[in-house]
Amino acid sequence: AHVIGKLSAGGVESVINNYYRHIDHEKFQFDFYIDADSPCRPGGELPAMGARYFVVPPYQKLPQHLSALTRLFRENRYQIVHSSMNTLSVFSLFAAWRAGVPVRICHNHSAGTGRGETAKNLMKYALRPFAKVFATDYCACSQYAGAWLFGRRSMEQGKVMILHNAIDLDKFRFDPPTRDEVRRELNLEGKFVVGHVGRFCAPKNHSFLIEIFAEVQKRTQGAVLLLAGDGELVGAVKEKAARLGLEEPVRFLGIRSDVARLYQAMDVFVLPSLYEGLPVVGVEAQAAGLPCVFSGAVTREAELTDHVQFLPLNSGAEQWAEAILGCSGLDRGDAGEEIRRHGFDIALSAMELEKFYAGKTIF
Repeated sequence: AHVIGKLSAGGVESVINNYYRHIDHEKFQFDFYIDADSPCRPGGELPAMGARYFVVPPYQKLPQHLSALTRLFRENRYQIVHSSMNTLSVFSLFAAWRAGVPVRICHNHSAGTGRGETAKNLMKYALRPFAKVFATDYCACSQYAGAWLFGRRSMEQGKVMILHNAIDLDKFRFDPPTRDEVRRELNLEGKFVVGHVGRFCAPKNHSFLIEIFAEVQKRTQGAVLLLAGDGELVGAVKEKAARLGLEEPVRFLGIRSDVARLYQAMDVFVLPSLYEGLPVVGVEAQAAGLPCVFSGAVTREAELTDHVQFLPLNSGAEQWAEAILGCSGLDRGDAGEEIRRHGFDIALSAMELEKFYAGKTIF
């Protein structure tokens, strides 16, 4: 059982789906547990591979949430419950413990910060001491995320498995014909294209990204900002773009199923996040050969190629704009082998997850 929470076409779902696509389905099958108030509905090719989806009350309705999880975990007699709910894993793993599930994995994909989403961060810090209480095993997307939730001592003692946000490198490899095709489709010929992929929520810092792009516009003609994703703040971000006179060059693309193609059309990828675990979109963008400009809040473990810059969030939109424009004209090559050496090839990582699961189960 993989406990996902809110199904939103975001990074966590993308990572777990990638692993499911590449794991041996003769040995392991995943059931996905999602909240009833998820903005997206399950679909795609995963059910054809054997995956099942169970919809449960959201954690905000805690008694119903725990009751449903406990009942379903017990009925399905899982050997493993793998919770990707970060500090909220305390609830799903408590239900797994009550249901007698022998292997209970707490998987952290994120961290906390004092900036943005104040209420959510307060809850993260409040639950952090309890997140691993009912876990038998710890997992994290990066050293940084592991240390944040499980502590540096657990990391040093090798108690935390690092499960990289690995991707299908062939899917994202830079391809000039595809780039030309997508740029024609989106009317981007001759444009300098700044790209971003992410849910419209406070941690992704879209408001600052609009300010950055306004400075880019002042310095160059024909710049376009592509924003792929949706979320609760999309309306506010659109309003800010309109106030700054950026309705035309800022393209709101919504949730896309062709993100790999969109990367081909971009010239630089920008991620001014307030915090991250290890952003899968950053891995994807680098696999597409894109130069990337990340905030200093993104872990240095996300630097997989030589074309990544980290800038402090307090350095100002002007400095960000200069860094972005400095990426113009950089050659894009095949970064796959370099990224593979860092451990982000899903084919290899799925094999490691299989070994981990096999070591915990009895067939």
